[in-house]
Amino acid sequence: MKGLTDIPGILVGHASDFKALTGCTAILCPAGAVAGVDVRGSATGTQEIETLQPDHVTPQVHGILLTGGSAFGLEAASGVRRFLERKGYGFETSTARVPIVPVAVLYDLAIGRADVRPGREMGEAAAAAASDKAVEEGCVGAGTGATAGKLRGMAQAMKSGIGSATVELEGELAGFRVAALAAVNPFGDVIDPANGSIVAGARVSPTSREFLNSAAQMKRGARGGFARQNTTLVVVAANARLTKVEACKLAQLAGLGMARSISPVNTLFDGDVVFALANGENRADLHALGVAAAEAVAAAILRAVRSAHSMGGVPGLR
Repeated sequence: MKGLTDIPGILVGHASDFKALTGCTAILCPAGAVAGVDVRGSATGTQEIETLQPDHVTPQVHGILLTGGSAFGLEAASGVRRFLERKGYGFETSTARVPIVPVAVLYDLAIGRADVRPGREMGEAAAAAASDKAVEEGCVGAGTGATAGKLRGMAQAMKSGIGSATVELEGELAGFRVAALAAVNPFGDVIDPANGSIVAGARVSPTSREFLNSAAQMKRGARGGFARQNTTLVVVAANARLTKVEACKLAQLAGLGMARSISPVNTLFDGDVVFALANGENRADLHALGVAAAEAVAAAILRAVRSAHSMGGVPGLR
């Protein structure tokens, strides 16, 4: 399986700065896709989110950008829009086609160089690199500077990155697929839902590979590292026909996969956002798609940390 690009019409491209340890990931749907969003974190950085609301006039989006750089990285979306406009894609107006590209950022300024952030050129490069090939995972794109488990700060955190996974439905729904891509930069630890074990997260000391268990420590009163510098960003896509209301619900259901695989999650210190895309011709049961989406998200999050190399002095599992 290829990950998010298993859904026809969805393209993924990365642009990475391996010296500054930042980057962005463009998810393109040039022909348009119905989209929804669910925002659970309290430290978000976004643009064009209102275009995903059911009462907004735009029926579809043409891309989504996930980027590092905190709020500074928002300007990278202009490069994606410029690329799509040049290719002739966008929302038709009386005088021009306007590409609709929602964007969400994660905070990666505490690793690498804080004065280098994704800008218009990097956003355009990510869009130009977008293809239907298997999604590249690990410390690339928006996951280049991603880390996990920051209860004790960066000194005891672990490296994370980008992961992507696909779940195929069966029986009467055979042929339908839901895929997920996750840029994983959480305050909390990453958990394997199969057995509840911590896969990557806050460590006992800067030289240890033993995990603290952030949730357990917080119940004992631990309060270190509570800076608003964390975020997990997810895009799920289905080859089914949905309304904007249903796409928003799909994003909500997909977020349950985040709750299963990150602990704690959706905190005041995280800017967690889930986007959902639907571009199929046939209807499928929304709740079945939601079950598959949550499964795909959890798998993508695990792949993100398991694919991450050690970078910037932060150890990774790979």
